[in-house]
Amino acid sequence: MPELPEVEVMRRDLEREIVGKKIKGTEVTGMRTIRRYRQRKQFTSALDGHKIMGVERKGKYLLVKLDGGDVLVIHLGMSGQLLRAASSREPMPKHTHVVITFTVGGQLRFVDPRTFGEMFVATVDDLAQVEELAHLGLDPLTSNMSWDRFGALLAERHARLKAALMDQKLLAGIGNIYSDEILFHAGLRWDRMSDSLSPEEIRRLYRAVMETLQEAVKQRGSSLADEQYVDLFGKKGSYQTFHQAYAREGEACRRCRGVIVRERVGGRSTFFCSSCQV
Repeated sequence: MPELPEVEVMRRDLEREIVGKKIKGTEVTGMRTIRRYRQRKQFTSALDGHKIMGVERKGKYLLVKLDGGDVLVIHLGMSGQLLRAASSREPMPKHTHVVITFTVGGQLRFVDPRTFGEMFVATVDDLAQVEELAHLGLDPLTSNMSWDRFGALLAERHARLKAALMDQKLLAGIGNIYSDEILFHAGLRWDRMSDSLSPEEIRRLYRAVMETLQEAVKQRGSSLADEQYVDLFGKKGSYQTFHQAYAREGEACRRCRGVIVRERVGGRSTFFCSSCQV
């Protein structure tokens, strides 16, 4: 699933590529992508003829601002991709469920093999009532969060560190990949309790959150073996080549030469160094 870095890369690409463009028409071939609507026309009429004014991000959600004040909300789900096509003559990828065509030419295509992704249009007032967005916690890249505030939030919970990092009500956007990478860089085990950290450990974890996510954005995200994440232009990210823990089971730790191990936690694989993460 695309996490905060991948969605932020997409936001920046969209901001450069589609802001200022006017939507000529919208085609929907997969109703599951617009499952909040009973009819395609309800969705397409909310977009057609409108100009795109900006692109924001909240956690793993993209918020495309329209000139009438409404917002197109996009969630990529497990396998969703947004792809820019220079013209309608470019081959249409399999599993393309929504196509937005611009008046100046070119298209934005939503591709989603597993169909967990979603698109819908909401007014600014309605947006505040969307449950998935209303309950999101602080955004590590955009919120003005100090390390002591971060520590206080952790101390309020009595949860394992990995679960706390992935709690979208605490920090928005961190998932399975980056929680493992963050905890490796902080030198902390996934099952340490969030209210057990010393001030020094809190500072290390805070730095690891910020630095890991920023570097992942710089490297344009992580594309795993399934290559389900690609950027707006269909290109893979490169941060997977910098992974220190995730998907490195049995390999030597690059910090202490211990062994990276995997444990199944809540149906997910968790990777960590059994020697230097304490």
